[in-house]
Amino acid sequence: MQSHSRAHPDPHGDLAACRAALRAGSKSFAAASRILPVDIRDAATVLYAFCRDADDAVDLHIGGAAAVAHLRERLDAIYAGTPHGFAADRALSGVVRTHVLPRELLDALIEGFEWDAQGRRYATLEELEAYAARVAGTIGAMMAVLMGARSSSALARACDLGVAMQLTNIARDVGEDARAGRLYLPLDALQRADIDPDQWLAAPQCTEGLRLVVAGLLARADELYARVQSGVAELAPACRPGINAARLIYADIGRVVRRAGNDSVSRRAVVSRSRKAWLLAQSYLVDVGPVHGEALPPLAATRYLVDAVVACSMQPSTRSGTLHVLPWWFFKSRVLWVLDLFERLERRERMVARARYGDRLADSGSLR
Repeated sequence: MQSHSRAHPDPHGDLAACRAALRAGSKSFAAASRILPVDIRDAATVLYAFCRDADDAVDLHIGGAAAVAHLRERLDAIYAGTPHGFAADRALSGVVRTHVLPRELLDALIEGFEWDAQGRRYATLEELEAYAARVAGTIGAMMAVLMGARSSSALARACDLGVAMQLTNIARDVGEDARAGRLYLPLDALQRADIDPDQWLAAPQCTEGLRLVVAGLLARADELYARVQSGVAELAPACRPGINAARLIYADIGRVVRRAGNDSVSRRAVVSRSRKAWLLAQSYLVDVGPVHGEALPPLAATRYLVDAVVACSMQPSTRSGTLHVLPWWFFKSRVLWVLDLFERLERRERMVARARYGDRLADSGSLR
């Protein structure tokens, strides 16, 4: 995906390549980053570009194990300060130095991609959360690091948000994943619903039992979304709207799934443009307020990610500038931009789905 033909690094060109990757294939939650302060947004864009490149390398190429091994070699070079000739790698090497980003987070992310390549299934909700911790909790932790959060409580809540968003993704995309030959639902929950995984995967349909399984995932996601507020309160004011936007919009996907009777096989939940506008406004206006009571511990699945960041005692030394509260008129124009981006991303993801899996899958919704 990323160009690697230049002999000499060009930081501006590398960032431009990462921005192009974002425009070409970003997921919906990436749009919320547009209301982050510019320095954090640029670092998040670099992370996105590398993560997307890594995901595509494992997901789209034959020989997933070899792709994973190559990604780990790229990480070795990034953390050694001698990145391979990819724009995303060169840019990420700078982000790693500036923000003191623990390697454990990226290693965990790649491990999650490896589990996908293996077609792993998950026996329990706890095992599924371990997967979600790797492919999404890591993103929450990395975003928290970029925003300067280093406390165990803030990091734990950032990981909660990532896990909740991934559970929402899974609940929304049950039919889409099945038609791609993938099953993420906890096997013990399927057993309680009297559903044989292989038989159901061969002919996916929405049964009453499956509705209960989907409802269970969404209930767990809601529990985690409710925990996130205390972590948002620990962020600088200018960083809060972007995180709130991700939290509110993804939680609302669950609401749409419920309104459809928890049927995510024959239909795909879509949050309307007007509803997104309202939620984006709320993301800026919501009052996080002071947080009382003892902080909840990290999830068992994400504790090692939190511990890795806390153990990295060095603080970013090259951060520059001061975060400011943005004026209302800036936010209004940014909301309009984000709404347009959501529409473009949804169209783009459908095009990618058609290219990979054909028209039937694409019509059911975009790929995660």
